[in-house]
Amino acid sequence: MIKLDAKIPEGSIEKKWENRKFENKLVNPANRRKYKVIVVGTGLAGASAAASLAEQGYHVQAFCFHESPRRAHSIAAQGGINAAKNYQNDGDSVYRLFYDTARGQPGQQLLLGAYSALERQAGLKTLEISYRHEMLDLVVVDGRARGIVARNLETGELTTHAADAVLLATGGYGNVFYLSTNAKYSNATAAWRAHKRGALFANPCFTQIHPTCIPVSGDYQSKLTLMSESLRNDGRVWVPKNKGDKRPPAQIPEDERDYYLERIYPAFGNLVPRDVASRAAKYQCDQGRGVGPSGLAVYLDFKDAIKRVGHDVIASRYGNLFQMYDKITGDNPYETPMRIYPAVHYTMGGLWVDYNLMSTIPGLFVTGEANFSDHGANRLGASALMQGLADGYFVAPYCIANYLGGEKLKPVKTSDDSFKASVNEVQSGVDRLLKINGKQTVDEFHRKLGHIMWDKCGMARNEAGLKQAIGEIRQLREQFWQDVKVPGSGADVNQELEKAGRVADFIELGELMCIDALERRESCGGHFREEMQTSDGEAQRDDDKYAYVAAWEYAGAGKPEALHKEPLAFDNIHLAQRSYK
Repeated sequence: MIKLDAKIPEGSIEKKWENRKFENKLVNPANRRKYKVIVVGTGLAGASAAASLAEQGYHVQAFCFHESPRRAHSIAAQGGINAAKNYQNDGDSVYRLFYDTARGQPGQQLLLGAYSALERQAGLKTLEISYRHEMLDLVVVDGRARGIVARNLETGELTTHAADAVLLATGGYGNVFYLSTNAKYSNATAAWRAHKRGALFANPCFTQIHPTCIPVSGDYQSKLTLMSESLRNDGRVWVPKNKGDKRPPAQIPEDERDYYLERIYPAFGNLVPRDVASRAAKYQCDQGRGVGPSGLAVYLDFKDAIKRVGHDVIASRYGNLFQMYDKITGDNPYETPMRIYPAVHYTMGGLWVDYNLMSTIPGLFVTGEANFSDHGANRLGASALMQGLADGYFVAPYCIANYLGGEKLKPVKTSDDSFKASVNEVQSGVDRLLKINGKQTVDEFHRKLGHIMWDKCGMARNEAGLKQAIGEIRQLREQFWQDVKVPGSGADVNQELEKAGRVADFIELGELMCIDALERRESCGGHFREEMQTSDGEAQRDDDKYAYVAAWEYAGAGKPEALHKEPLAFDNIHLAQRSYK
């Protein structure tokens, strides 16, 4: 029986981490080289953790499925990192980081810093980086994480790697929706395979919808492009008041425009939270007021800001973003409004971890977006960057040391039976995919899954739709294993084989997301249950029944997952219905 123990230290919230560091067991610096730690993923959280652990003297092996850690999706972050600066005595403070987000360094700078630290340690031979390797299984020995099985993406060889602890920093699972702002390579396989070995998966249905993305332009598209939300500081969001109005925006007079965020939410206007802005945009489009060729877009207009502060000021603030938009769409945002629409961006769910970043499998640590911690049903803009840095540079090294210092781990070798059994299981899965030789491509199945997820488990959900989605996903899984076509072999570079394994995992994860969403009969953050809304159409929580983390336990193929509930206790803030009007 799994018992969820978050292992939260005693003391006030500002003292908890200091208290935990004082309580932690230590590893003598001279003994650190005796321990090996595997780090899977070399984005912001993974690179910083690997570099920090190697700097401390541990033997570290990092796995990257790209040819360089610089290609990690962390590089795409356009926003800043949280900070409490109290500029102009505006009332900001560390405490208000519970509620507010401030601007700082973007993900590009932060990842390059972590990457540089990682490569420095590689140059010093304190860590080894295995490029173009994808983790396909977690090896558990005597109930503890002791290694992984990886596939060399250039040769197809399955390799085994033993360690004293494993740290997953493999990002989120937004690509379960097929179209998202995530890099095309981003996937859930490492975390999902660990889940099937015993790591609970928490709050899987909690996904963040970003309101300022370039709209879908056609079925050929493989991903969506995020435009920084900083644009909403000066851009005004509007749609035509008349349904089906297809006139160019310049021909629509002011009195025929609906600046709906300013109208509905006068206190916050265009700066309402992401979930509110996203849901409002979808509603306007569903009502027939969407713009652009597809009707699935709203305008983000900078005309008034340019008139107020001038072209050069706006260019200094957003010039790179305007240039990127112009290059992608062919429209000049200085002269015509941008078209934007919500898209899946970040996942708040992930593998359950305690305060020490350890999953329900002892020795398996999970950091960054791959875990569920630090976010509820919503995520403030820059907190992911803060989480990745804090997890990697500062938290994980202390927590792994505490684990290693408190355990007497017996030596394991990759020749042991547990590793052999895992390799055989992975190889069987690869062989099965290659033998199907069906007629539908992997992308066709992925696209079908994405449509189901977006339509029925996206911004708006209801009981009937979720039940229908679960049935459709189960049918899709049967079709996948009967009719997917994976050309080539497993003995060389085979991107279709890579994608097939990831999509197989996405299908299983998508079903769990819908089950989790169905179980949570409340509107929570960006997850709007149509049956649960206030009289004026806003999200309505049910804190008496649903103030808990939903952590799911894998029970075996074809068996329903078991739900474990971790009650949420709020000692420093009080739950209250949000209002932005």
